[in-house]
Amino acid sequence: MFQDDFKLPKIMVVDDSITNLKFAKTALAPIGEIFTVPSAQKMFDLLEKVRPALILLDITMPEISGLDAIKILKSSPFYTEIPVIFLTSINSKGAELEGLCLGAVDYITKPFEPLLLLKRVEIHLTIQRQKRKMEIQSQELKNFNENLQKMVAEETEKVSKLQVSVLETVVDLVESRDDITGGHIGRTMKWLELLFSGIEETGIYADLILDWDINLVLQSSRLHDVGKISISDAILKKPAKLTKEEFEDMKRHTVIGASIIDRICESLPKDNHDFMIQAKILALTHHEKWDGSGYPQGLKGQDIPLQGRMMAIADVYDALISKRPYKNALTHEMAERIIVTDGGSHFDPNMIEIFKKVSKKFAANIGNFSDPRL
Repeated sequence: MFQDDFKLPKIMVVDDSITNLKFAKTALAPIGEIFTVPSAQKMFDLLEKVRPALILLDITMPEISGLDAIKILKSSPFYTEIPVIFLTSINSKGAELEGLCLGAVDYITKPFEPLLLLKRVEIHLTIQRQKRKMEIQSQELKNFNENLQKMVAEETEKVSKLQVSVLETVVDLVESRDDITGGHIGRTMKWLELLFSGIEETGIYADLILDWDINLVLQSSRLHDVGKISISDAILKKPAKLTKEEFEDMKRHTVIGASIIDRICESLPKDNHDFMIQAKILALTHHEKWDGSGYPQGLKGQDIPLQGRMMAIADVYDALISKRPYKNALTHEMAERIIVTDGGSHFDPNMIEIFKKVSKKFAANIGNFSDPRL
């Protein structure tokens, strides 16, 4: 880069004419520290010690011409950014054009007009000052942006860890209250993940989930039963089948869950709402049925959000293969048969096709959990 101190810039004048060097030094003395050099070779020697803000370079010199010298300057990473103004007495547009094409920023004809020489050099020094100032500002802005991005990333990570911690606490609370169905939340998240893989394999509903954050949906599914927090232990932990009245009370966990999630949303920044929106959809709709006989809203067909239709299969499948005080666990094959049979009534027929595609994966993953059949 150019020297930082442009208040007293170093200017190198290279010319094989002693008269021209003396003239230039006198004319430019008011605006800088002037170094006069009689040849291109001596210029390169001096450049090892002095870093000029500007070089005035004669085109016609013995041994190394100005045109050859600028080629060397512009090919070197150490010198390429030093601006060069050609000095020429040649009345040739071709030579001037060649010099500009090689990287010169300007040319000044000899003999010099003192005031004109001074003003032309001042203009280029001003340009270099502005360029340097812009480079410094650009670097400062880059550093600021990098620091800002780092700070945002750190804060995002903190918020993410806090969210995970809160989620884990809520999930543990739900499962600790409903110890009869222990492990249900973790398993249903896996069944939901397998259904997503089935969508990918079959292409069914692939267009609908194209813009979804799948991991966000999977994580939010862990709150699908959060409403059970408000259901009494007498119902939640009853070691027998529920009565009609008890079941009606149990059904409330869907709307209670949605209400809990709404209240959580009120205390979160808007950029965290996507997670909770997905959680609310799953909590509110995972007991809806394709034929409209489900709860709590009695939604029918594709009026049921796809997340709810997927969660319905994951939820029921896990209930079927799990042992309860009032029933034995079913085998995977038996559970699969019941779910497939209920396609078109309880479950979305298209989701049944997806389920059948990945059914073997469901069976293979049962052993990855504490056995729900025990």
